Amino acid sequence: MIKVVIDTNVFISSFFGGIPREVINLWRDGQITICISQSILEEYIKVLNRLGIDKHEITKLTKLFAEGYNLIFAATTPKIEIVKDDPDDNKFIECAVELGSKTIISGDKHLLNIGKYIDIKILSPREFMHEFFNKSNR
Repeated sequence: MIKVVIDTNVFISSFFGGIPREVINLWRDGQITICISQSILEEYIKVLNRLGIDKHEITKLTKLFAEGYNLIFAATTPKIEIVKDDPDDNKFIECAVELGSKTIISGDKHLLNIGKYIDIKILSPREFMHEFFNKSNR
């Protein structure tokens, strides 16, 4: 199974459809495992609440996280300072390093500009779907 870290922008965008939703559907269908840390989960919930996403949807989602559904949770992460322009984005790389994920899925230019950290690829949702699931660039 493919272990991935999903940046907040991709996770939030999944509520509005498109390729980000396809990525999250892969998780819900058990085809990928999400690697997550406390700081990532807190950011997901904070942004969902700020955007006014339906509380029922947020509850369903947090229940999946609480149950550990196709999920690996990092209790701690190393301190990595590679993203200079937006240090808050380091948490995604830190989580990938801690949990052995080889892929971060992001729409964030700060992360995408890095492209690769050690053996961790940083891919857009479209690049991820094309590379791992042979989905054509729609």
